[in-house]
Amino acid sequence: MMTLYSGTTDPFSQRCRNVLYEKGMDFQIIDVDMYNKPEDLAVMNPYNQVPVLVERDLVLYESNIINEYIDDRFPHPQLMPADPVMRARARLFLFRFEKELFSNIEAIEKGSQKAAEKARTVIRDNLSQIAPVFSKQKHMLGEEFSMLDVAIAPLLWRLDYYDIQMPKQCAPLMKYAERLFSRPAFIESLTPSEKVMRK
Repeated sequence: MMTLYSGTTDPFSQRCRNVLYEKGMDFQIIDVDMYNKPEDLAVMNPYNQVPVLVERDLVLYESNIINEYIDDRFPHPQLMPADPVMRARARLFLFRFEKELFSNIEAIEKGSQKAAEKARTVIRDNLSQIAPVFSKQKHMLGEEFSMLDVAIAPLLWRLDYYDIQMPKQCAPLMKYAERLFSRPAFIESLTPSEKVMRK
């Protein structure tokens, strides 16, 4: 059985919980208190961060790596495209999400007021650029739900919590977000602390 060490308010851990619930398989989640981390976390992950996935002798960290492993190991429903070209494109998108969106979360959560404001603006502007896509298609890669939707959902869930105000022209993006939030696996993957992040 897979065991996921997960932060109760950590967006990266939420991605992994979401994939585990989408797959509908047996797993165990160990909630990690980020202010009082267990000693064995640093042994499993040299960066002493969550999420960490443990399965027998295998220990993985970094949410996108964990999620691709789960997807390969339990291919139904498949979340990464089967076609190598589309798969490479999907990985490129995931890389861009990390660089352009998720790299700013730390500044919002832990940075100075000035750094947090700058990070909010960067996230808002980057999300605004992709918003028009959703007036033409249901999900990131078209009609099918994929790993890209899993990857971005925790950030969209936290927009109010992070005080990121999206402009009116982002309505297609906000409708897309509601579609993601209504998925049973997404709802199941939320911790009590995450549920209260949205009014």
